[in-house]
Amino acid sequence: MTPLRLAIWDVDGTLVDSRAVIQACMETAFRESGLPPPDYDATRRIVGLSLQAGIAQLAPPDLGAARLEALVDAYRNTFTRLRADAALQEAMYDGALEILDRLKQDGWGLAIATGKTHRGLDGLFAKHPIKAYFDTVWCADDGPGKPHPFMVEQSMRALGCAPAQSLMIGDAIHDIAMSRAAGVRALGVSWGFGRAEELRGAGADEVHNDFGTLTESLLAFAPA
Repeated sequence: MTPLRLAIWDVDGTLVDSRAVIQACMETAFRESGLPPPDYDATRRIVGLSLQAGIAQLAPPDLGAARLEALVDAYRNTFTRLRADAALQEAMYDGALEILDRLKQDGWGLAIATGKTHRGLDGLFAKHPIKAYFDTVWCADDGPGKPHPFMVEQSMRALGCAPAQSLMIGDAIHDIAMSRAAGVRALGVSWGFGRAEELRGAGADEVHNDFGTLTESLLAFAPA
């Protein structure tokens, strides 16, 4: 049966708190590559983009293609190494599991649209048993990344849902831009990498500061 409502979820900064591990990995990768590391404010602005696109924005503009690719590989290797550190866990936000469970029970379709690769997402699924909640999963290595609407469009196509039946939940301006490009409702959350005023400025239909109000909004969603 085709679900009447589809919730498409970002991951980093929306369902899981990956702020510390992403910044630590970025600093380590840059230092190991002989480059000055970006500060957190610079890093948070690229989260949601594909890794290649995000690091390209943080790297010196004259770095060159070969060194840029080496820097991306350094980040991947660092992430694999550091995510085993107990002090750098990607914990799920309080309330995330409960809303996924509630929406699933209510017959929603659930999708993921993330800047993570499938390898990165599989690592997360190994720590948090939430894979079964999602009907379809789209990652940065499946096609065009955020803010291109590809992942949202593929999520809707996979479940047979129209834009009016669908919405996107994310913490970054790239999520909001992707939502608007796909013609779906955009719900921003302020507990991750993006700030509330940035999400509003990007055109979010709503911005939520906690899972309580987000849950109320989702449960009240009625497709046009």
